[in-house]
Amino acid sequence: MAVLQKSCSAPLAHSLRSRGSIPAAALASPPMTAPPLLKSDSRYLVGMSESELRQVALDYGQKSYRGKQLHDLLYKTRVKDISDFSHLPQVFREELREAGWRVGRSAIHHTVTALDGTIKVLIRLEDSRLIEAVGIPIEDDKGFVRLTACVSSQVGCPLRCSFCATGKGGYLRNLHRHEIVEQVMAIEEIFKHRVTNVVFMGMGEPMLNLKSVLGAHRCLNKDIRIGQRMMTISTVGVPNTIKMLASHKLQSTLAVSLHAPNQKLREQIIPSAKSYPLNALMNDCKEYFKETGRRVSFEYTLLAGINDAVEHAVELAELLHCYSGSSHVNLIPFNPIEDSEYRRPYKKAVLAFAAALEKKKITASVRQTRGLDASAACGQLRNDFQKIPLLEVPAAETLLSSVRSTSCL
Repeated sequence: MAVLQKSCSAPLAHSLRSRGSIPAAALASPPMTAPPLLKSDSRYLVGMSESELRQVALDYGQKSYRGKQLHDLLYKTRVKDISDFSHLPQVFREELREAGWRVGRSAIHHTVTALDGTIKVLIRLEDSRLIEAVGIPIEDDKGFVRLTACVSSQVGCPLRCSFCATGKGGYLRNLHRHEIVEQVMAIEEIFKHRVTNVVFMGMGEPMLNLKSVLGAHRCLNKDIRIGQRMMTISTVGVPNTIKMLASHKLQSTLAVSLHAPNQKLREQIIPSAKSYPLNALMNDCKEYFKETGRRVSFEYTLLAGINDAVEHAVELAELLHCYSGSSHVNLIPFNPIEDSEYRRPYKKAVLAFAAALEKKKITASVRQTRGLDASAACGQLRNDFQKIPLLEVPAAETLLSSVRSTSCL
């Protein structure tokens, strides 16, 4: 989800400002054939560590310090093309290009700025697919205090939660490590300000792409210099992956999207919940806390008349008390999307739900919706601009089964 907690209380107007215009050609009818998939064995420099870059230099007969220069060019100078690596010998640059190396920075296709300062970015990948990233600033009288980047981990999402715009747009593939990292770099360039927080809550299910997510997490921490505790990895729940994540003992926050207090209702909202029963998910969360010492945060999208009654709050509190000694719930009023049967709850219902949790000794916070006038819900803006039909992919149940049988690490 791309809506995050915010201290601002001013309502958002339903208008927007676009940064840059879209060429007429971009809005023309697309070709009938889809572009080729991005080759998984392509060579990209963004996302690589300093030690990896030093090895690249050695592989091409250069001194090890050339790898340090590469690292500085990528993460400090932010050079986007190998031809502009002026500090490197020309022969080294030519060898990198001839071997198929690329920096790994994609073009910004479109940006939309909301009245509250939130900016949604559409990035056009090498295979012409579009992904979303969101920059969410929080300011005080002295300027920026925090800039959060909400990043995607997949092109689309196969889980197709019933309230989510991303699932309605279809699913194509996982993102590579550099395609996740470059979203943060793009947001820093747009805002001309350092990103302080990263949430893997954009398009896609991070746990279905855990290898690339962990690779991007390492790069953001070690190379971009964002603290682990300033990062959050979100999941709706994929069997076995919470255990995998726990084994890495990250200091980042795990956010689990519940959206319902019982299995029956959860299956209605989240089809993939059939493959991962709620009690099994909660047991994994309990074990995650034991393994890492890090409290799990729970996300709960409030859907008017579906899961927002006080009775649901009481049931949720009982569930959390059974599996967790200390719980925090982020309540997210539904962000309206086109062609959805769901409605945003009234403020009175949201406050009553939060009060019921607090009465049961469950701490809760209500997220202020950000960027409502900029299609802030995940997938909304991409669906508006994605003109090329997505390819057919296996059903979500098939993907979940493959995760259960094969380690992604």
